[in-house]
Parts: sequence; C-alpha cells; structure tokens
Amino acid sequence: MRFQLTDEQQDFGRSLDALLTASDTPLAVRSWAAGDHAPGRALWMRLAEAGVFALAVPEAYEGVGPLPVELAVAYVALGRHGVPGPLVETAAAAVLLAGTPAAKEWLPRIAAGEALVTLAEGPYALDADAADLLLTREGRIAPGHGPLRPSADPARRLFAPTEGGELLGGTPALSAARDMAAFLTAAQSLGVGLALLDRTVAYVKQRTQFGTQIGAFQAVKHRLADTLLALEFARPLLYGAALTMAPADIAAAKVTAGEAAYRAARTALQLHGAVGYTEELDLSLWLRKARPLRDAWGTPSACRATVLTA
Repeated sequence: MRFQLTDEQQDFGRSLDALLTASDTPLAVRSWAAGDHAPGRALWMRLAEAGVFALAVPEAYEGVGPLPVELAVAYVALGRHGVPGPLVETAAAAVLLAGTPAAKEWLPRIAAGEALVTLAEGPYALDADAADLLLTREGRIAPGHGPLRPSADPARRLFAPTEGGELLGGTPALSAARDMAAFLTAAQSLGVGLALLDRTVAYVKQRTQFGTQIGAFQAVKHRLADTLLALEFARPLLYGAALTMAPADIAAAKVTAGEAAYRAARTALQLHGAVGYTEELDLSLWLRKARPLRDAWGTPSACRATVLTA
C-alpha cells in the first residue's frame, strides 16, 4: 500500500501553510483564550474559502466530501499553526448531521465557514461560547451551556451543555462522528508535534553553552532524533487510517500521534529550559495543546484497547 500524497494534495497542504503563516495565528490563539473570537472567526473564514470545511461535508449539501486524506492534510496544517476553535468538532458534527432533518440548514453553513459547531465529548463541549450550534454527546441540540470550566489549554475553552433539546442522530451516526473526531485529533496532534520539533531545532541551533551550540551535543541530538522518529512513525498510520477509516486504524493513529506530540512537548520544554514556561514565548501555545489533544476523543489506554480487540 502506498501512502504518498498526490501533487494536488501536497499543494493543498503548502497553500494552507502559506495562508496560516501570513495570518498571525498566535494573535488569534491568544485572543481566543481571552474570549475574543473575532480574530479566530476571521481566520476560520479564510480557511473556509480555502475549502477546508467543505472537505467534511457531502456534495449534496454544498460540500466536496467527505475526503479523509485531504482532511488529514488540512488538519496537520491546522495543528502545526495552532489554529483555535472547534475545528475537529465541526467536522465531526457534519458527520452526525448528515442525513438528519437539520442537515439542509446546517451543512451548507459549515461548508461555507458561516457556522461553528461543537460536539460534546463526555460532560464538556469545546468552545461552546463561540459555537453557533452545540450538540451533546447523546446527539441532541443543546439549548445552552454552563459557565467556563478550567482547561489545561486556555485556548480550548470548556463548557457543560445544558440538558434537553432535540435528538438528531442515532448510535451509528454518533459512532461515525466520534471516529471522525478521533481521526482529525490525530492529524492535529501530528501537526502540533511537528511545530514543537521545528521550533526546538531552531532554538538549539541558536543557543550556545561553553561557546558551542547546544544542538551539537550528542544528548540533545539523540533526544531530537527520538522525537522525530516518533512523529514520522505516526504519519503513515494517520494516512493509513484515512484510507480505511476503520476504528482500529483510527485508534492506532490517534494513540501514536498523540504520544508523539506529547513527547515533542516534553522535549521542547526541556531543551528550551526555563524560557519554555514563559507566556510571552509562542512555544507555550503549542506546549499546552499536546496533552489535551493526546487525551481528547480517546485516551491512549482506550485507543490501545480498541486496537487490541480489533
């Protein structure tokens, strides 16, 4: 089986990378964490114009998908740039909404970037205060949400949906939506890990100790090489899962990418030393994402159990 992306898919990834590099994404992340969604919504619209959200929406509802491989390419780029918002949840909600009476109203809006939708995982929903539609873990349209809850990543704002609301999809639709969420979280994790590695490599090339770049020390090289290997091992599992969308393949990609991103975060924190903790350094925006993404939409132990029972 080949996992090589086509020229068109690679061009799509490069175009998203260029768009996000020029968009001052760290500013949007910090504003989002403070409750100001305007820069993040503007970035969301630019991503929609690039076709990102249409990839998750069926053609019958003005989308072009679902296209898992292209979605993986896009969400790796989104993770690499730390884009805030319910990105994964909106794409997963598109799966849940398809085929329901609400699809005609919401799916074209999702494809056009006009609607942010969040889907609760467990007791909490991500970014419910910014979402135009809040879906509960049972597949209901929640009438509202509670107050902001503590979160390891301030840009991942958690709220508890209120009870009640109209039921949308049944168990199969919910299961497919959760699989999509786990798959895209794996892609996002891989992007976060790659960003952390890139920034750490750049840092060890510029910081000196005893008159030598710290990146020249064998211990540093080995740590970075191990991090790179873990991330590159996750990449074929992600694209393999995109080809099958089988729950066990998604779980394998999710646990591998999540653990690799978390390893990249620990490596980045150690090699940056005390400066890695500072709020002012953009590195902190990615450091705080690695662990929540590792545990979202399937903890490592749950993913391993899915792989073992397949």
